[in-house]
Amino acid sequence: MDDGSPLIECVSLVRFYDTESGRIQAVRGVDLEIDHSATVAIVGPSGCGKSSLLRMVAGIDPPTAGFVRIEGVDLYQLREGRRARVRGRLLTNVHQRPSDNLFAHLTARQHLERLENASGSGRSISSTDALEHLGLMGVSGSVPKQMSGGEQQRLAFAAALVAGHRLVIADEPTSQLDGASAKAVLDAMNILTESGVTILVATHDDRVLERVHQVLTLRDGAVASVLSQDSEWAVIDRAGRIQLPPSIRERFANRRAEVVWNEDAETAEIRPV
Repeated sequence: MDDGSPLIECVSLVRFYDTESGRIQAVRGVDLEIDHSATVAIVGPSGCGKSSLLRMVAGIDPPTAGFVRIEGVDLYQLREGRRARVRGRLLTNVHQRPSDNLFAHLTARQHLERLENASGSGRSISSTDALEHLGLMGVSGSVPKQMSGGEQQRLAFAAALVAGHRLVIADEPTSQLDGASAKAVLDAMNILTESGVTILVATHDDRVLERVHQVLTLRDGAVASVLSQDSEWAVIDRAGRIQLPPSIRERFANRRAEVVWNEDAETAEIRPV
């Protein structure tokens, strides 16, 4: 239920991975709040930490430091079994490869009916209505291999509606789709948002960015900027760190800056030293 608090809250998230060549810091000090019924895209170059961040928010990959709350629940304070049950109640994961989201032996209708009949389901829509709303009635009796990639992805989003999930976490959901199929998936995402579902999506696809409410840019594992309604802001994390856009950062050759606060105008200037 939306009581004015964010659906997702990440505080000082850090994630290290130990490899044969040494320790890699994939995510560094991410602070993030995402509201109910929002569609938020995470963008950035390969290796910037997008997938690592998604896995932590999804309750799959524990952070090295920091915490994740969904609807006020601190995921990583829960035992593994309890965390899995909370994940099953709150969120749907949509993977990049469409077939990874589905059971090969179940038809589209059977996928949704098993959620509809699940004990304690908080669904807000029936399986039949979900098939109709997302344009899948024509393949309701088909198994995944008989469906297109776009139809498979739409079915994965339909599952979130029937299950009554508040959150969908999607990693590059349109990357393997042609233009028409991608548009149909994006239309499905809009239907979910209008139904009160929050969507957090990692993407390189400009078609996705045209549809979302907010774009978060990751750089070197940290949130570099937030784009919302054609306005872009740099982000200051809880440690007081700020990332400058690359075009500006190049002007700070010594990597030192003086920050000057104008009390009268309540503005700040950042000057190279």
